[in-house]
Amino acid sequence: MDTENLRTFIALAEHRNFTRTADMLFIAQSTVTNRIAELERETGRPLFFRNKRKVTLTAEGEAFLGYAKRIVELSDTGIRDINSLNKYPDVLRIGTTNTIYECHLFPKIRDYMKSCPQNAVKVTIGHSSDLIKALQDDLLDVIYAYLPFYKAGYECELFAVDDLILATGFQNGRYEKGISKKELVDSKYLYCNFALQEVGLFIKELFPPHYQFGFEIDNSTKLIPYLLEFDGISFIPESIAAPYIAKKQLKRIKLLDFDPPKINCYKMYKAGNKNIVDKDIIRLYN
Repeated sequence: MDTENLRTFIALAEHRNFTRTADMLFIAQSTVTNRIAELERETGRPLFFRNKRKVTLTAEGEAFLGYAKRIVELSDTGIRDINSLNKYPDVLRIGTTNTIYECHLFPKIRDYMKSCPQNAVKVTIGHSSDLIKALQDDLLDVIYAYLPFYKAGYECELFAVDDLILATGFQNGRYEKGISKKELVDSKYLYCNFALQEVGLFIKELFPPHYQFGFEIDNSTKLIPYLLEFDGISFIPESIAAPYIAKKQLKRIKLLDFDPPKINCYKMYKAGNKNIVDKDIIRLYN
């Protein structure tokens, strides 16, 4: 399949408008139409519903979108890796979630770059499920994610364990003696949608079904400014909160009648991966 057709398909799936897609790709609208038509001929299925206002993906289009993104990423990665051979003797490809990177991984990557300055390092930030797919597609050498991946031919090790704490701004005078489950529901809770199975389920079950939060965000590292600015409270990994607690910008709220689960993150790589062994990444990252 022509990767330009796939890129156009991905862009149209995002923008849902032929004119806007053409503008974003700096091509004629007729080119967008022709590329999508060619792709639909190749797949043998309609990929979009079309009307005067917008286009939407068909069920077949939804199913194909993930594959299209992976094909394009494989193509781009292959070209980059081939070109890097002339400049670097080796390339270490690391995948990680943003929180693991911020809390645990940055100093280790920095140490690796100092110890192996002749090698290139590529860091990909993404969601756990996407990183696992990229590992299976050989797009990454090692990944650090919250979801464990157990499959023959792959190694999965516990990399780090973090405490989940309830935090608030240091000046917030409420809950000095702690907080109960019942009080939590009535609090000014700033909700972070943790993409973590046990942790995410734990937080959701503290509130009634379909509970409407006054504020939501899907990245825990981006939650801090809101905790500092407003009198809200939120569960966050202790490793993120620790520097702010030390500076007396945040403080921990004691839980009176319930306990949160631990946050486990995992290191995964293909068994016998020469890149991992040669770069001593296992020793360095433990």
